[in-house]
Amino acid sequence: MSKVKVAILGSGNIGSDLMIKLRRATNLELTAVIGVDPESDGLKRAREYGYATFDNGIDGFLEQPELADIVFDATGAKPHIRHAKLLKEAGKRVLDLTPAAVGPFVVPTVNINEHLDDDNVNMITCGGQATTPIVHAINQVQPVAYAEVIATVSSRSAGPATRANINEFIETTNSALEIIGGAKRGKTIMIINPAEPPIIMRDTIHALVEGDTVDEEGIVKAIRDMEKKVQQYVPGFRIRQEPLFDGNKITILIEVEGAGDYLPKYAGNLDIITAASVQVAEQWAVKMLANATV
Repeated sequence: MSKVKVAILGSGNIGSDLMIKLRRATNLELTAVIGVDPESDGLKRAREYGYATFDNGIDGFLEQPELADIVFDATGAKPHIRHAKLLKEAGKRVLDLTPAAVGPFVVPTVNINEHLDDDNVNMITCGGQATTPIVHAINQVQPVAYAEVIATVSSRSAGPATRANINEFIETTNSALEIIGGAKRGKTIMIINPAEPPIIMRDTIHALVEGDTVDEEGIVKAIRDMEKKVQQYVPGFRIRQEPLFDGNKITILIEVEGAGDYLPKYAGNLDIITAASVQVAEQWAVKMLANATV
């Protein structure tokens, strides 16, 4: 076995972007794309690329489970509850790109090594992938009492699944700011901006740190180091200006430009979560391949 076989569940925007990214993967071989609309652009592209396709959802794939060992779930929070159970019974490992939060939260730059053997992990949300590593970086220098995230995305990059899962998006991102970021309390605000031309994804982080003095130099270094780590798999991730300090309050402005694989570059919100999930799957595959040769 030279590569680990994977499948995509969901043929919408996120699934289609994943398809293109997986074609460049080092240790992963995409074999199947699963949807419910035979006329969706995702399934059409998958057929053109020569992948196995299913237009009757997960039930069709489960008739041929040998096609893949890892499944990327790019559907919605509610469907994933059912999918997680069925895929676990089928012995599949799952990367959940919905805010269902069935499995533990994973951010590649923070805690991937703790979850290399899990069978279901949650990729939080686009806002979560962009902001929790920065909050985590600050918390490593000085305890974060409160972290507030304002996630702004273009309305053109917020598809039906995103809009249907806004409550889950907020709750899951809040939890990640605390569990992964280390903040004692987290708060998330989401803005879907209809501006034309469409804006690039932007996130603002306000963090309150504990202590009588603030280690500004240490915090800036930690933030910049984390920026470089995220850029290894999301080159368009960047801190827009030097972090702003006002007493114990720190403000960080983030911009995420997408790679332009399937959607325009302004859709960095989709790009960061698909890129992060491929990064996790690559690490899973390295260990799976190593175990297979023992």
